Amino acid sequence: MSQIEQAVAQHYTTGALTERVRAALEASGIDPDAATVADLKAGDEFHTGGVKATDNLFAQLSPTHATRVLDVGCGIGGTSRYIVDRYDSTVTGVDLTPEFVETAKTLSDLVGHSDKSEFLVGSALDMPVPDAGFDLAVMFHVGMNIEDKAGLFAEVSRALATGGTFALFDVMGGEAAEPLAFPLPWSTVAETSFVHTPDVYRDAASAAGLELVTETDRTEFALAFFEEAFARMAESGPPALGIHLMMGETAPEKFQNYVTNLQAGRIRPTEMIFKKTG
Repeated sequence: MSQIEQAVAQHYTTGALTERVRAALEASGIDPDAATVADLKAGDEFHTGGVKATDNLFAQLSPTHATRVLDVGCGIGGTSRYIVDRYDSTVTGVDLTPEFVETAKTLSDLVGHSDKSEFLVGSALDMPVPDAGFDLAVMFHVGMNIEDKAGLFAEVSRALATGGTFALFDVMGGEAAEPLAFPLPWSTVAETSFVHTPDVYRDAASAAGLELVTETDRTEFALAFFEEAFARMAESGPPALGIHLMMGETAPEKFQNYVTNLQAGRIRPTEMIFKKTG
């Protein structure tokens, strides 16, 4: 693991995460040992828009029970559980942060997904998965921590079978060429943040044999999501179970800086879907 990767993993490690998720479930009136996939949704989709964003991307995909899915940068497994629950696909999740992988395994076992999902510690630049072993790869808010976009796309392409799909939703660079305000959900400091413009993604994909199928700017969706979230918190405070559990005490500042950067045009949440053509 490189020094940058170690710093990224440390950024996401908050300590006793599984126990804090269980405590948050209890505080929400949910028995942690009887929790469902739906019960976990408020806190396990660690990306802009949460499960609504996952719905947006998967509305453009068509996995089935036979689809082999790779969840790149799986976090605590929220998207993986979504896929198993909705499509009965088999999912392999890979994440750099051991605490996330441990929590992903525990929560997925809890909801009865142990036979359909596995979670591995590893870098998105060197994943412990076989060549051409997957029909679909998904990635939510991971690229911002990876400087080597060419290496990322090459590794995903290696893991995909010919004709496979790579669908992602990342925070990309906007039109305003200004320094970002930190801390942010994915990075406390600029040294571990690699927000690149969409053309960098397109070029990296093309070099890896991945053809762009669709690209969607989700800026307005993100602004509406945060406006609603801030209004809800102002009225009733933060929920017991939420993605703030993975962000530590600086979560409010990270969210506010995200919105500040978004409103200033410095960042652009963007979906892209690619096909492996050869």
